[in-house]
Amino acid sequence: MIRKIFRTGNSIVVSLPKDIVEQLGISEGAAVSVDLDRQNRQIIIRQVELPIAGSIDEDFARQVSEFISEYRPALEALARK
Repeated sequence: MIRKIFRTGNSIVVSLPKDIVEQLGISEGAAVSVDLDRQNRQIIIRQVELPIAGSIDEDFARQVSEFISEYRPALEALARK
């Protein structure tokens, strides 16, 4: 399947086909690892399993979530620079 690479902000992006995303069971916001296989000139994308919530201090996780919610517009503006 051929896909086009395009620019969004300061990043170069390639879209993932809907059927492949569905088969992998991933969705927007999923954590992935992007690696380069130099020998075969291939990009490898793997889904990353995030730590179980119980292994992260719940108070810290709540604080981070609140921070992101409150400052999302500013964080997104910074990410575009």
